[in-house]
Amino acid sequence: MEMARRVFDISCKTDVITWNVIITGYNKTKQYNETSKLFDEMVKNGVVPSSVTLVSLLSACSKLRDLKVGKLVHEYIRKCEIKPNLILENALMDMYSACGEMDVAIGIFDRMKTRDVISWTTIVSGFINKGEIDLARTYFDQMPEKDYVSWTAMIDGYIRVNCFKEALILFREMQASNIQPDEYTMVSILTACAHLGALQLGEWIKAYIDRNKVKNDVFVGNALIDMYFKCGSVAKAKRVFFEMPRRDKFTWTAMIVGLAINGHGEEALSMFSEMLRASIKPDEITYIGVLCACSHAGLVKEGRKFFASMTAEHGVEPNVAHYGCMVDLLGRAGHLQEACEVIKNMPMKPNTIIWGALLGACRVHKDVGIAEMAAKNILELDPQNGAVYVLLCNIYAYCKKWDSLHELRESMMHRGIRKTPGCSLIEMNGVVHEFVAGDQSHSRSKEIYSKLDNMTRDLKLAGYSPDTSEVSLDIGEEDTNIARSWCWLSG
Repeated sequence: MEMARRVFDISCKTDVITWNVIITGYNKTKQYNETSKLFDEMVKNGVVPSSVTLVSLLSACSKLRDLKVGKLVHEYIRKCEIKPNLILENALMDMYSACGEMDVAIGIFDRMKTRDVISWTTIVSGFINKGEIDLARTYFDQMPEKDYVSWTAMIDGYIRVNCFKEALILFREMQASNIQPDEYTMVSILTACAHLGALQLGEWIKAYIDRNKVKNDVFVGNALIDMYFKCGSVAKAKRVFFEMPRRDKFTWTAMIVGLAINGHGEEALSMFSEMLRASIKPDEITYIGVLCACSHAGLVKEGRKFFASMTAEHGVEPNVAHYGCMVDLLGRAGHLQEACEVIKNMPMKPNTIIWGALLGACRVHKDVGIAEMAAKNILELDPQNGAVYVLLCNIYAYCKKWDSLHELRESMMHRGIRKTPGCSLIEMNGVVHEFVAGDQSHSRSKEIYSKLDNMTRDLKLAGYSPDTSEVSLDIGEEDTNIARSWCWLSG
């Protein structure tokens, strides 16, 4: 582009085609600010823009979320009475959608005499970006024709709002429609598999990628690593990593975080050292993985060292997530007073995650005083957080502070606070089944509870005696037996 710009600067710039070439070049190289500057220069030189120029400028405005310039372009089109065409109208809709102005985008869409799959996909994507997933689905279902971009946009929309099961269902519909997915679809589906722990489906996706020669780029590789780690398949995640022809910082970070959360703390730190030897500069997310690894492996001394070296060695300023990792690391190791000092000296206001990490540590180490302080701070930020009440109840119960426990339970009842029931997932034959504590909505619920009763009886006969002093406080009395059974199952 530098060479092209030098040629452009010495050329005769009276021809709109010359301007269009250089503007398109800046768009292709994602230098959208240069596109906007060139358009201003073009107007000053008295060159009349064509619809190609306007489409390129609107595309730049969309990427920059520059509503102000986008509106000026729209006004220019109106004032100069430029005859609208499908490509120009799609570009206008895309700009307004990207800037969150869906009312204007829909107005253009409704007035269009002709629409194509891009027009419909633009509206679907616009509502997805605003978080209005139901409206997006309404327009998606009305589409007369859908391509792989449309399907991928809707699947990705469900993933953005954590509707992972819906994403997988839609993917099956996409397959039934004989639409060939691309690498972006694969990344989205692997993300859903990772969050649901759907290893079987994730394995099928990996086989599908290999069999159909879907572009297996660094993004797909990173998604595979993340999926395998979140499904607990450490060896397969490592195999994907070592087979990747190209890696970026996200690849290394995925390995460090994945090894850390699967209990391979020292290996995660070794991977971090390899990353540095490969001259890959770590970022904020990398250091979250490193500190997480120290936390899971109980490496307090190393964690302190890494936290101190973030800024000094790599110019990474600690954010609230890094402070949360440090509180978690110190809390797990029983250094509760030091964890409190970290919170006290934070340059930003601690959030519920920070206080929650401290409260969780107090539960492990049975420190009532710090637990009460942490709970108080959480409830000031989130008064309806039922999990905090439950944790504090459990700490009071373990420490036999029955008066405090009774008072807290009374407060919960008075405020109508209930803990959100726990949810668990299991994948069988590619189908994800979801269970909530006390739930009987599953089609095979009677068989499940019958089997659970049998297992509970067998465990009792085997002499197992579960500790239910805490779990019985988490839920209503009617669910206590179910909870106790779960204790035996997980014992």
